[in-house]
Amino acid sequence: MKVIVLGLGNILLRDEGVGVRVVEALAARYILPADVEVVDGGTAGMELLNTLAGCDHLLICDAVQTDAPPATVIELVNAEVPAFFQTTRFSPHQLGLADVLATLTLTDEAPRTVTLVGVVPLDLELGIDLSPEVAAVVDRVVDSLVAEMRGLGLTLKLQSPVLSSLSPTPLLHEKHSGCPAACGGGNE
Repeated sequence: MKVIVLGLGNILLRDEGVGVRVVEALAARYILPADVEVVDGGTAGMELLNTLAGCDHLLICDAVQTDAPPATVIELVNAEVPAFFQTTRFSPHQLGLADVLATLTLTDEAPRTVTLVGVVPLDLELGIDLSPEVAAVVDRVVDSLVAEMRGLGLTLKLQSPVLSSLSPTPLLHEKHSGCPAACGGGNE
């Protein structure tokens, strides 16, 4: 079984980067099984095609625009996810992810299950820190992702506090718009 936990968002626009910040927290706090891959998808779209092809379960974390108050956590599953991204184009990478999921379906490489744990943003201005309101729900979102993985029969163990502060689990880095070329970003 192959599980991908995908964090999406632009970390340069405060709460828009919540998905990336959540998967960073997940990777720092937990020892994950070998069949779980944590991916910092940044603002990537179709570039994620090969990364996501053939995974069994896809867990996505992203900022989502709904009528709910800021810092509200929402959860969507399976067909609700691409439908949400098709009707709510909050960010260009969400449209890209909808295209990736559609392409994977056409090529018979789509995940069996897709879960989106989204957070309604408060502040989308330039800045690298989450707003205090959104930062306050990061632990709850990490817990939701952990519960999803445990529901798949996976065993996750907390890192020891010393290890997690010294050596966070490296993430597969994808492109962030605005990153210098050295980090694989778009500013060449």
